[in-house]
Amino acid sequence: MRIGIDCHVLEKRKSGVGVARYLMKLLNCWSRKSGIEFFLYFKDRIISGNFLSSSDFLSSPVFIKKIAKNPFNIKSLALYYNFSLPIAVMRDKIDVLFLPFYMRPFFCWVPTVNVIHDISYIFHSNWFRLRYRLPLKLLTKRAIKKSFALVASSKYTKDEIIKFYDVRENKIFPVLLAADEKFNSQKSIDKIEEVKRKYNLNKNYLFYTGSIFSRRHVLESIKAFEKLLDNGLDYQFLISGDDLTCPTQNIIQTINNINKKYSNAIIKVDYIHEDDLLFIYQGAELFVWPSEYEGFGLPPLEAMACGTPVLSTKKTSLAEVLGDYPIAVDEPNNVEEIKDKMMEALSNENLRNEMIKKGLERTKHFSWQKTAEETLRILINYAK
Repeated sequence: MRIGIDCHVLEKRKSGVGVARYLMKLLNCWSRKSGIEFFLYFKDRIISGNFLSSSDFLSSPVFIKKIAKNPFNIKSLALYYNFSLPIAVMRDKIDVLFLPFYMRPFFCWVPTVNVIHDISYIFHSNWFRLRYRLPLKLLTKRAIKKSFALVASSKYTKDEIIKFYDVRENKIFPVLLAADEKFNSQKSIDKIEEVKRKYNLNKNYLFYTGSIFSRRHVLESIKAFEKLLDNGLDYQFLISGDDLTCPTQNIIQTINNINKKYSNAIIKVDYIHEDDLLFIYQGAELFVWPSEYEGFGLPPLEAMACGTPVLSTKKTSLAEVLGDYPIAVDEPNNVEEIKDKMMEALSNENLRNEMIKKGLERTKHFSWQKTAEETLRILINYAK
């Protein structure tokens, strides 16, 4: 059997984030699967597994890596998706094409299985800039209608797709994500201190990682953290991710203003290398993720697997992630509430112990191996 996979999302420098992170975890599991040929299609360049970490699993013989090259070297994602990729798939006689990023080629002559991570662009279109909103609305709708099957990242997302697109229920398969096995609570103090020095952390710190969308209320978290500093707490806040807020919230300017009052209190980086992420999670006093909308919400689960207390919400799919976790933000646009719950999570030792215990218990319900096997079963079932 030949399974084609669109891998263009892995070519970005920050491919340890979002959909790319999801795809890398699947490929890592599938790299040990015999009896199937996986054709990995790239747009401009082929990457190796050690692009993200020391494990070069993409060198597995089950992977056949190719560039679906645009004619005349035209740098166009639309041309890659709608011409170069389907032509390559047809030439290679692929049995089913796996599309992990919402969209589907306009014309495709093999069965396709699409992953729909969420449809926030429908219910909260104001969170998206026009150049993202229009293609998501138009092309994802076609993918949902034309694909043989859909993989949703949560039961919540499945229900939203059915509600808005009027898709039959048995076409959509909710397949939950997981924290990688490497995320664990067995801490190496030396490694944590080494990574803290690398990121200029010299105090206890709070942590956020992920693209900075308006729905994740990073700005409100920063303002809440400033109130902690005003109350005399001596912490730093490490924030990793690109500012994709819409309308723009000027995250950097807010950080700079706070750092003028409290030197180096907030550390902002674009990206944390995969090999550092475990130790950054483990070293944090609190992981802050007060999102009001997620298709799944992987970072809180990773933080819990590292034995790190998490301050999130139980809104949308995050209720499936957190389960009976003992604390959550009810109104993530409320700076005072975030501040109060930050303070409680940092100062209440009994609560912190319960958060750590509940978090570690919760992560046992999720497995990337299970995620990969369920996804592969869907692909095999819908191959031509």
